[in-house]
Amino acid sequence: MVYSGATTPAAGSERTLTPDPNLPPEHLPSAPVQVETATALLDPAGVLLVILPWTPEWTDNYLLLSFPWLRTVVTTGFFRGLCSGLGLLDIWIGFWEALHYHEHQ
Repeated sequence: MVYSGATTPAAGSERTLTPDPNLPPEHLPSAPVQVETATALLDPAGVLLVILPWTPEWTDNYLLLSFPWLRTVVTTGFFRGLCSGLGLLDIWIGFWEALHYHEHQ
């Protein structure tokens, strides 16, 4: 801990450090880029999760043909609905982040 002055506090006494009010607040210049990137990635992934479980490509792929027990789980309506629900949640989070982003000034 850095203290002002040449002496250190005596044993048992406590000092609190307060930030200098004249210093500008921390600013992350990459924050808008991060929000745009997250939105650009979340929204298409969410759309894929909403649509893909209901297409033939969902069940007719090489991974599921190799594992029949996995195919029975993945083709249930519950699992497809779960994936579509996650996609809708993904889209919602992406748009919410984009709409509610503001820089602290």
